[in-house]
Amino acid sequence: MELTAKQLAEVLHGTVEGDPEAKVTTFAKIEHGKPGQLCFFANPKYEQYVYTSRASVLLVNRNFEPKAPVTPTLVRVDDAYAALADLLKYMAEQKKKYRRRRSLRSRIAWSARLGAKVSVGDFVTIGKDCRIGDCTIIHDNVTIGAGTRIGSHCIIYPGVHIFPGMIIGDRVILHAGSIIGDDGFGNAPQPDGSWRKIEHLGNVIIGNDVEVGSNTTIDRAPMESTIIEDGVRIDNLCQIAHNVVVGKNTAIAAMTGIAGSTRVGEGCIFAGQVGIVGHLKIADHTTIGAKSGLISNVRKPGQTFFGTPAIQHKTYLKAYAKFKQSGEE
Repeated sequence: MELTAKQLAEVLHGTVEGDPEAKVTTFAKIEHGKPGQLCFFANPKYEQYVYTSRASVLLVNRNFEPKAPVTPTLVRVDDAYAALADLLKYMAEQKKKYRRRRSLRSRIAWSARLGAKVSVGDFVTIGKDCRIGDCTIIHDNVTIGAGTRIGSHCIIYPGVHIFPGMIIGDRVILHAGSIIGDDGFGNAPQPDGSWRKIEHLGNVIIGNDVEVGSNTTIDRAPMESTIIEDGVRIDNLCQIAHNVVVGKNTAIAAMTGIAGSTRVGEGCIFAGQVGIVGHLKIADHTTIGAKSGLISNVRKPGQTFFGTPAIQHKTYLKAYAKFKQSGEE
């Protein structure tokens, strides 16, 4: 997206000092600025780069007084750092401008119903009796199984696979390669040592304002539903097993795995590579540190755990201090 310094000033309620027609198409750090790029200066320790930058436009605070000649056109704003955040948000919103599009290389079942301004990319497959809400964007190479319900203002990135019968709320973001509703890991041991597959006929229900990271899988239940409640944030490369319930506004970092039928409370935080065994109940606002393994219920809200097996954080630190001291003797 191309913007002039004048347009930037209008968006950010700033003023232009230099060429109002200076154009930018990308962003860069101030020390790396090149023609056609926009940089910002807010931290005094980077002032040396203001005078060497070759960027076309530089965001600066209104009260900034240069001590040497400056090549870029300056856009002066009240707070350069905050203005950059506002600009990034503006650019993202422009990319999400809702418009009706139906790629001729997509395949949409006649019985599917798509709302107003739904965008469908190339090589998308939408199955029978699907319902997709207004202003949802479906990128290339997405598969949506029969009978799935998807709300309004969702973004489904390339390569997402949604199995039949899933229910997805409004303003949900599914990042590239995520899989919603594949079979859970259900197998029954047999007398001869073999395994018998347990069929999974349930579904996944995802609430409103949920974001699911790239290559994350959320398994459907054998019966009933795997549930991701409103406001949940799940990072890349996570595994949510069958019949798990993740409470509202919980955040789960990359490479975390939650085994089947565990119930996670509201407002929890799981750091990277956390492992949680099945059939647990985890209280609201529980925090679990990176690489920890939780093997027992958490009944009291607001606790922090660390280690494998995970124990309360303060207890872990005391035990680790003794462990470290023993190695030094």
